[in-house]
Order: sequence, then structure tokens, then C-alpha cells
Amino acid sequence: MADGSNRPVPRRLVIAGMAGNILEWYDFSIYGFFAPAIGEAFFPSHNPATSLIDAYGVFAAGFLMRPLGAVIFGRIGDRRGRELALTLSVLAMAIPTFLMGALPDYRQIGVVAPILVVVLRLIQGLSVGGEFTTSVVFMIEHAGSRRGVMGALGTSGAFAGVLLGSAVGALTAWLMPLDALMAWGWRLPFLGGIAIGVAGYFIRRELRNLEPAVHPAPTPLGDLIRAEWRRIGQISGLKILSAVGFYLMFVYTTTYLAEVVGLEKGRAMAINTIGMAVALIVLPIAGWASDRVGRKPLMLVAAAGLILFAMPLFRLLWHPALHVPLIGQVGFAIAIALFDGVAPTAAVEAFPADVRCSAVAISHNLTMALIGGTTPMVATWLIERSKNQMAPAHYLIGAAIVSAIFALTLKETARAPLKT
Repeated sequence: MADGSNRPVPRRLVIAGMAGNILEWYDFSIYGFFAPAIGEAFFPSHNPATSLIDAYGVFAAGFLMRPLGAVIFGRIGDRRGRELALTLSVLAMAIPTFLMGALPDYRQIGVVAPILVVVLRLIQGLSVGGEFTTSVVFMIEHAGSRRGVMGALGTSGAFAGVLLGSAVGALTAWLMPLDALMAWGWRLPFLGGIAIGVAGYFIRRELRNLEPAVHPAPTPLGDLIRAEWRRIGQISGLKILSAVGFYLMFVYTTTYLAEVVGLEKGRAMAINTIGMAVALIVLPIAGWASDRVGRKPLMLVAAAGLILFAMPLFRLLWHPALHVPLIGQVGFAIAIALFDGVAPTAAVEAFPADVRCSAVAISHNLTMALIGGTTPMVATWLIERSKNQMAPAHYLIGAAIVSAIFALTLKETARAPLKT
């Protein structure tokens, strides 16, 4: 583990950490972008909202496997090396993604089709549970005094993966008629998963020489929970805004704009793609700023901004002028990226070295499983139940309030050395 010095960060570490997250999150996010087509293909219903809720339910099911994936891949990383854990996590995402693109639909094989979709999503959930936190912890531990920047770069990889998925989705939607897109065009981004798996495998092999050959036995899970349950709960609460903000505004928003607001599908995806691009610019700036002014001030400013402006920004999404919905999405992107550029580093700094990887993974994945993965489904259900098309904004405001409260309970760690 690196100390607090200013020694150069190995370039291979940055590339492998970011690239793995890019590849992983492209695979995982395209399901959310094509949820309406998946719902029609595998969960047919007379009510389109019911099919969409079913599809998002399977999206959420993948997240329920994330805590288990965190434990499995964390143990592999502790005992056999993080390079092996991170390489396996990429393959466990890419192969099911390819298979989902090739899977016969409900009309061809009946109820077996949705069952297989669920199985593939569960495997992907295991993969995601071991991917993000392991790579971010590894990057921050080697960052010296630039922990905020490195944590933000790790998060940027995840955002870039979703951006890539959104861009591929927008391109596919623009190049194909809607009926062809819904019938079979949505499969093309999934079939590209095999190429992503091959690329990820070779990129992740570059981590081999960046970690020690001998790995100490991991702390027993029961001992970890007993010792760190308060901090795990604290970081889980902090991450609620990350979970709701990311999956509401960067995964669900394309469906919201197309199915609720009524925008053309390609335009909805383009708006989301531009928002993600803005977030990618803001993330490293937020990490850099947090190394100078602290983690808490930036997270509290971001949460306060969403509490105050979520409703006005949501109203912009409904404006008939072509450019106004884009302004609303960019506003959300700035606030969410400001928070997400800092929160992962704050989480890593909260735990001592001997339990850090497992504790960060558990706290992060618990929140993402219970809150993040269910967000698109909950947003769809809230609109359907309340008949209020602004209901998702209220959900986001509630998440910002909860995370702000937990942020206030944190100690400022930007200038303190990593716990040993």
C-alpha cells in the first residue's frame, strides 16, 4: 500500500482501473437503456407499464446479488490477488451480456426466456459487486496525497461506461426505425459484449505486477461486521444520493424522457449522453477540489443543490423547446458528479487498511442493491401509482436529504493519512 507521499501514480494502475470500470458499466447499463424493448420481448403484457416494471424488476434483481459479489470477489482478491478478481469480474459481465443479446424471446421459448434473463442478470450482479469498489480502493491506496483525484478517476470509469452505453444506444436508435429497434436492434449493443470481454481481459492483466505476490488471510466476515457495523451503516447512508442520483438521472432518464415526457427515443438518449459527458468533466474537478477544501463541504453543497433545484430542473425536462430539457439534464449532471466525485474517496478513508476493501464493498453494494438497483422500478411505480409525473423529483430530494445528514456525521479526512 502506498504512503501519503507525492510519488508518481503508476500509469498502468490508472488505465487498468478506469478501463475495467468503463467496460463493466457499459455492459451493465445498456440493459437500463433498452428496458422498454426488453420488457416487450421477455415480459409481454397488455399494459406497457407492467412490462416496463417487470423489466426494471429484473434490473433490480441484478443489484440484489451485489453484496454477495462483493464478498466473493473480495475473498478472491485477498487470497489470490486483485488482478485475478478484477479480470474475472470483467469476464463475468461480458459473457452474460453477449448471451442476453442472443437469447430467444418469450414468443419463441415461452417462460424459459424470462427465467434465463433473470439468471444472466444475477451473474452480472455478482460481477458488479466485485468490480467498482475493489478497483477504486486499489487506486486510492496508491494515490499518495492525490486520493481525491484518483477516487474521482475511478468513478469516472463507471460514468464513462454508462456514457458509452448511452452513446451506443443513441446511435442505434438514430440509425434504425423504431419498430426494428424494438424487434431486434436492441440486441446489437448486447452482442458487442464479447469484444468488451476480450479487451477487458487483456487490460486487466496489466495489474499483475502492481500488487504483492503474498496476500494475508482476510479478516473473517463476522469479525469485520462486528467491528465496523457503525461505519458501514454510516457510509451506506452517505451513498444513498449516489445510488438514486446515478440510476435515476443517467439510467432511467432516457425511459422517462421517451415514455413519460414523449421525446423521440434518439433525442432522449442524446440528451442523456451529453449529460454524462458533462459529468465526466466535473468528476475529476470535484476530486481535485476535495483534496484542497475537504470532502464534506463539496458533498454538502451538491446535496443542498439537489434539494433546492431538483423540482425546477425536472420541470425543464418537460419544456417544449429543443434545448431546454438538455439544460435540465446538465444541471442534474453537475450536482450528481460533484457528489460522486468525492463520496468514494470519503468511503475509502473511513476504514482501516485490514478491512478496507471488504467494508467499502459491503457498504457501497448494500446501498446500490437496496436503493440504486430499485430506483428505475420505484420511479416508474411512483408515477403509475400517484399519477404525478414529478414524483421522481421528490424521490431524489429525499435521497439528498438523507445523504446530507450522514455527510454531517463524517469526520473530515482529506488531510489525514489513510488509516492503517
